[in-house]
Amino acid sequence: MSRKCTISGKKPMAGNNVSHAHNKTRRWQRPNVQTKRLFVPELNRFVRLKVSTRALRTISKIGLMPYLRKEGLKLNDVV
Repeated sequence: MSRKCTISGKKPMAGNNVSHAHNKTRRWQRPNVQTKRLFVPELNRFVRLKVSTRALRTISKIGLMPYLRKEGLKLNDVV
């Protein structure tokens, strides 16, 4: 199961831990992805999506269908 947001496409990034002595070790910066059950009033049903918390904030402000339209997606693309 990948740690990727189905709507915004956020995925893990690689980077370095840098110590005080400037030693570098590889690390991952993972997005905060949650599995959520969201209600779609246009379809009068719930859908289960893996979304980042940033996308979840935007969905709560403008709604799921307008956010998908803004991203150029359809509901079938993310479900």
